[in-house]
Amino acid sequence: MRLYLLALNPTDSVTEGFLPAAARLGLDVTVLTDQPAAHRAAYPDVEILECEVRDFRAVTTRISPHHRPDAVFTNSDHLQTQAALAAAYFGLPGKDWRATLRTKDKAEMRRRLAAAGVDRMWSAELTEPAALDAPYPCVLKPREGVASEDVVLVENAEELVACSKEILDRRPGAVLVVEEYLPGELYTLETLGDGAVRHVLGGFHTQLSAPPYFVEESMTFLPAHPEPVVTQVLAQLDALGVGFGACHTEFVRHAGRARIIEVNYRAIGDQCDLLLARLLEVPLFEHILRTHLGEPLPTDLGARRDGAARVEYPCADRAGTLVGAPAATELTVGGVHLTYRPLRAVGERHELYRTNRDYLGVLRATGTDQSTVDRVSAEFMAARHWEIQP
Repeated sequence: MRLYLLALNPTDSVTEGFLPAAARLGLDVTVLTDQPAAHRAAYPDVEILECEVRDFRAVTTRISPHHRPDAVFTNSDHLQTQAALAAAYFGLPGKDWRATLRTKDKAEMRRRLAAAGVDRMWSAELTEPAALDAPYPCVLKPREGVASEDVVLVENAEELVACSKEILDRRPGAVLVVEEYLPGELYTLETLGDGAVRHVLGGFHTQLSAPPYFVEESMTFLPAHPEPVVTQVLAQLDALGVGFGACHTEFVRHAGRARIIEVNYRAIGDQCDLLLARLLEVPLFEHILRTHLGEPLPTDLGARRDGAARVEYPCADRAGTLVGAPAATELTVGGVHLTYRPLRAVGERHELYRTNRDYLGVLRATGTDQSTVDRVSAEFMAARHWEIQP
């Protein structure tokens, strides 16, 4: 069976998750990408075809004369609609392209939720800097952005004009969304469905950097949210048409309400998907691929429910060159399994981005007692040193 996987840059989710899962399933894989050299360097034994993957027409015409497809899949935020349209063209299982469009376009998502009567909030779009009569403070962000890239809290109209000008100067032609700030703690809900059955895998409690930016600094696994919270979030996902494959939903809880911040219609990233597969002891990546092959999910995944986990992201706090950092490490301490992976090589110079591009590495910690996991993680981080020089 032939799996076509659409990708931009190589990611840990694909390299360590989906490609090994595809091999275990006995699938022949063809990667379509606009960055073929990077993918050939990451996995030289996989067939790589160059393709303008942001254009669904290019995707279909690249696949059509090649091997007959059995599944078209992507875990990229940017390529969900293209993959959905290509799958539909070839009559294959896949996500509804309308749902992928609603979740990618943050302004359309707000309109859809409001029209369905499940959530309504103040929101506007900007194509040029403007002082809006808005309920400040507001959040300014790209309409189709990801990973907290150019997401900033603005306190007044003057800040809105200045910040929107700075972003649009770097992103000519972009459309920005301004929306009311939703107070509350930030959480995630991780789901997996086949269009008929939907499993809630749990979620995370996310610790953010101080305002005005929204960098995710650490995440603590939650085996289950309160039932009313899950019911509210799933109702909003239903209004968007989300229910096939993996979905990573970010939301805030405040005053008894769960309100969506954004929906990433793919598996959670930044190595949290790798952690989930280990923690729950389920073949997560295989299950995701099987849904795209048209196979139904089991009614019971058999997921382990007594696990505890934490993810830590050491972040750069300044621009400069990384001159010292810990190496990749895997060990067990006090019953807690620790996996540390560097994300930036020693000798690399970077600006300060105020996004997950500032991550220097990632620590995944799993065990059975949350307080022990938290303590061992803190001790590991305190014993390591990252040095950045101007």
